[in-house]
Order: sequence, then C-alpha cells, then structure tokens
Amino acid sequence: MNIKGLDYNTHREQLLMPEYGREIQKMVDYAVSLTDKSERQNCAQEIVRMMETKVPELHDNADFEQTLWDHLYLMSHKQLDIDWPFDVTAAEKLQEKPKAIPLPQEGMRLRHYGKLLEQLFEKLKTMPEGEERDALAFYTANQMKRNLMTWGHGSMSDEKVADDLARFTDGVIQLDLSTMKLDKVTAIEEPKAKKKKK
Repeated sequence: MNIKGLDYNTHREQLLMPEYGREIQKMVDYAVSLTDKSERQNCAQEIVRMMETKVPELHDNADFEQTLWDHLYLMSHKQLDIDWPFDVTAAEKLQEKPKAIPLPQEGMRLRHYGKLLEQLFEKLKTMPEGEERDALAFYTANQMKRNLMTWGHGSMSDEKVADDLARFTDGVIQLDLSTMKLDKVTAIEEPKAKKKKK
C-alpha cells in the first residue's frame, strides 16, 4: 500500500546503529555532505554530544568517548572527513559478529541424562576397580536419579537407575542395591496461587 504523504520505516534505508535513531543518522548524513571542513568538524562534535544523550549507559565505560567517535565513523560509512580526536581505524571491529559456539549436545544419545553423564559412563568403563570407581558410580547414580526426576521419565526408582547404569557402562558397573542406598529424590512442588481476598 502506498499512501501519498505517509513515510514508513519499512520503506526507508535500514539504520546502521538503530540505538541512536533516524534523526541522528540524518545529522550524520548532513555532516558528510558539508563542503567546509571546519563546519563539518563543529557539526561532528555536536552530533557526538547528541549521541551521548541517546545512549547514556555508555558513560559506564572508561572509553565511552572513543566509542561514540567510533560509532560516528561507522554511521558516516567512513566518509566523514574531519580531524578525528581518537584513532577510529579499529572501529570496524565493533561490527564483527562473534563466532558461533559449538554446542556440546551434538551427537547426544541420552538427552534425559545429558552429555556429562554420558562422559561419566565412558570413564566408569575404563576405571580400575576400587574405592574411587565405587564412589564415582555412587555419585553418577544419584545424578541419574535427579535427572530422571527433572525430566519426568516415568520411573526414577533405584532399580531403574541401576539397570540403566549397567546398560550404559556395558555391564562394567553393577550396583548392589542391598548394600548401597541412593539418595531420596523428591519433586519440588510449585507454590500454590494465593487466593484473593474479597
């Protein structure tokens, strides 16, 4: 729909730094178009002063003035010819996006137990028998029980945990539930909504 006299943001050029708004961007474009260098310099200083009021949280940074001038440099598409009070050659680094962090869940077989427990199963398979392996098996089993409760996977009985632990360690870990008691895990009840008084 094209109505004469109405100017929608969707029809306008996308803002490089929306936090400063379209009016500041227009000021920057105007400053770039000025032919007199001293006039451009004065205009740039006023624009930075206005930018400072638009984003006051920048004051928390020690180098907030440098940041404002870097932003001005970027908003001008690097075309503003003035005597910069700061070195703005590194301003382009502000626009670089960080690399994506690979998630550890890739290739996870047992989502309800999680990647860390999968790694513990592998460690338990290779550990020599002894107190250290028994202690790790006990802590692993308790964590398995908590995860089952959190994910609501039906039974979270000691027998289910012992069976899963034996299966995922290829039978290396066999819990003797007659001598080993796992922690009691209870579901946390959500607080009931208070009744409104009439």
